[in-house]
Amino acid sequence: MSHLKSKTALVTGSTSGIGLAMAIGLAKQGVNIMVNGFGEKDAAIAAIKACGVEVEYHGADMSKPIEIEDLIKQTEKRFGSLDILVNNAGIQHTANVEDFPEDKWESIIAINLSSAFYTSHHALPGMKKRNWGRIINIASVHGLVGSVQKSAYVAAKHGIVGLTKVTALENAKTGITCNAICPGWVLTPLVQNQVDARAEREGISNEEAKKALVSEKQPSGEFVAPEQLAALAVFLCSPDASEVRGAAWNMDGGWTAQ
Repeated sequence: MSHLKSKTALVTGSTSGIGLAMAIGLAKQGVNIMVNGFGEKDAAIAAIKACGVEVEYHGADMSKPIEIEDLIKQTEKRFGSLDILVNNAGIQHTANVEDFPEDKWESIIAINLSSAFYTSHHALPGMKKRNWGRIINIASVHGLVGSVQKSAYVAAKHGIVGLTKVTALENAKTGITCNAICPGWVLTPLVQNQVDARAEREGISNEEAKKALVSEKQPSGEFVAPEQLAALAVFLCSPDASEVRGAAWNMDGGWTAQ
């Protein structure tokens, strides 16, 4: 029997992509799931419920602190506790710094960085009371390195890595750990949009655009699978990972080894 059975996880941005894979991976360990996100929620909920766990949905806008507070409260009310927090919600926009729309900067910082502070801020008191918790922040390889035209995203993800370290240190003598996962290219809807844009811009096929995108950065030439990231998250929730604290764990096909 899984040591995680009957615990509760909130996974932000879990209606698709990495977040949905995380939710399913945890649900397979018997973890009840609070789903959140703007995507097609019914299909996501059905896929998670198929793992035999309890599932609820909350449509909090992760750019709004008051809605984030309610999300945490409703999770604790519905399930009795919030044991695992996966901060995954994220958006992207690309432009040079001088051309970057100010509203896009604000949105990306709010959703990709500030939301993880607010969820942690409201979830930690309950975790401390129970002396057990796992906070997993989905950063990015862009929490470790930069790329052109991604100023807001790179700034937010570097911020996530910093927030992870501080949260881990403040809780180092407790049963609560906080770590960041830093994926390279993962074929999610967010990345597919970039593939489509590149195919159109360069007049090449979608398949060629995928290969070009990956091979520029990832020596393996392969996308990271969402399920691989979910398996890492499950490990970080295990007793074997109790001394993994404040890590920024990259899974990037060798991107940052260069």
